[in-house]
Amino acid sequence: MSIHFSKIIKAGDRNREFNFNRTNRANVQYSVNVPDERGNRIFFTMYQEGGVWKIAPDVLPPWVMNVEEELGNAIDEENRKPEVVKENRVK
Repeated sequence: MSIHFSKIIKAGDRNREFNFNRTNRANVQYSVNVPDERGNRIFFTMYQEGGVWKIAPDVLPPWVMNVEEELGNAIDEENRKPEVVKENRVK
């Protein structure tokens, strides 16, 4: 599972790139950001409650709130990926 990943999700009337950053080692909280139509970044937090991913209460555009389930699915999908371990190489 990655600490940082991006996912393209259709939100509103267009595809948008959501960037996820794990902020809690227990995989229960992510910081998420996405650009709006003007290129300004919208930042919010997602947390897990009862096995379901939720957007932390905040004032966000409806197109963000409407894709809460898809965002949670993206996190679950990423967390199911096997972690890649790199070998330490000594020079």
